[in-house]
Amino acid sequence: MTIITANIWYFVGSFVFIVFGVLIFLYIGKDEQVKELTGLITKLKKSFNDLDEQAKLIVKTDLELNKAQEELDKRLNGLDALQNTSQLISTSLNENEIFAKLDQTFLMDIGFEKTLILKYDKNNILYDRSEIGFTPQEKAAILEYLANDSELINLLKRGKKISSENSTKLQKETIARIFNVEHYILTPIMSPNGMIGIIFVGNTAETSSMTEGDEEIISILATQIAQALDNARLFEEVYRSRQALESKVQSRTIQLESALEQVQNISKTKSEFISAVSHELRTPLTSIKGYASILMAGKLGEVPENVKLRLAKINTHSDNLVNLINELLDISRIESGRVEMKFNECDISRMIESVHDLLTPQLKDKRINWVTELAPNVPKLFLDTSHFERVFINLVSNAIKFTPEEGTISITASLNDDIVTVGVSDTGIGISEQDIKRLFDEFYRVENKINQNVKGTGLGLALAKKIVEAHKGRIWITSEIGKGTTFHFTIPV
Repeated sequence: MTIITANIWYFVGSFVFIVFGVLIFLYIGKDEQVKELTGLITKLKKSFNDLDEQAKLIVKTDLELNKAQEELDKRLNGLDALQNTSQLISTSLNENEIFAKLDQTFLMDIGFEKTLILKYDKNNILYDRSEIGFTPQEKAAILEYLANDSELINLLKRGKKISSENSTKLQKETIARIFNVEHYILTPIMSPNGMIGIIFVGNTAETSSMTEGDEEIISILATQIAQALDNARLFEEVYRSRQALESKVQSRTIQLESALEQVQNISKTKSEFISAVSHELRTPLTSIKGYASILMAGKLGEVPENVKLRLAKINTHSDNLVNLINELLDISRIESGRVEMKFNECDISRMIESVHDLLTPQLKDKRINWVTELAPNVPKLFLDTSHFERVFINLVSNAIKFTPEEGTISITASLNDDIVTVGVSDTGIGISEQDIKRLFDEFYRVENKINQNVKGTGLGLALAKKIVEAHKGRIWITSEIGKGTTFHFTIPV
């Protein structure tokens, strides 16, 4: 019994031990699972927290993107409105027309609830030119406020933009109350001469605050308005100047016409006087020359040699006076149109050769070389031969007078576009620019040593000019001091 009982207790003890061991094993395994599950729960909790943070970030990003999209849409709408406005006002050259185009439709398109555009008048007082969202009483209060707030105006005059984001607390409260807005921008309209106006835009408390994009749009609008107003002002000034200039030109034209008429009358009177005096001088001069010739011929008795010398001088001076009178008569007749030009076909080369033969003694006296270069295509011309020959005689004689011994006188002629251009050149002392301007004036003579020793009337070149112009040509001079002079003139074919 005792052995059985002992065995039983041994078996029971063994069983209990085994069961206890199994229980301990099972407990140990379950604890590991619990730990594993606890770790998984911790990881899941952490992942859930991470997902929550990401969800919050996504929602925040989405809100910011929506806000940015709204801001971008607003800016794009504003820029589109600015572009349309720029095209409208840039073509306007009238101030009233410019502000008429800044209508309420445009002011609403730029995206602000309230807008007010002010401009200074001639008395430097602000007045409204365009607005949206303000009553007449509000505008009157605003204008009074701006007229008294010199600090704000001075900031604007220096080009500073005032907004609800950069204003002082007191300034913001005052502007918000006067303009009845929560968010606002005040931008000056600047021209090269300073501030000419102000742009105000504002929104109520329910809308978002002003951004840099809003300030940029309003700055662009202010610049466009300033440029349009400057263009209109400049156009007005140019238009007024043009009217004043036209008035002055018209007045001066009338004065010049009157003066020209007086000059023409004086010139006509002068020509008539010269013609009359020349005719009156011819009769006694002819008698003087005739009596001198009779006395020199001895028809009234023997004349002493010393008397003959003086009679010869009388005869020479009489010839000079005859030439002077003839030149004066020719000039006055040409000016008055009383000379009838007798045009005949003329070979200019023969005319030049005839002048050469006539002046050969003077050329030989000074051993001057004579050169002619006439282009073979120069045709025959229709000229008044007797008058035009005097042109060559006067020009060549003038060249001989101012060309030193063993110098050269050359005559050229060329054809270009149905115009024959003739040049009479010398290697003489040359003419200054100042003298060239007056050389064709009647009685004008260059002050130099040669003219002091050689007498002349100062009418030869004036007569040559009249004859060339009577043939529808023109005459001019090129010269270089110490190297020579060339007289050019043209003859239409």
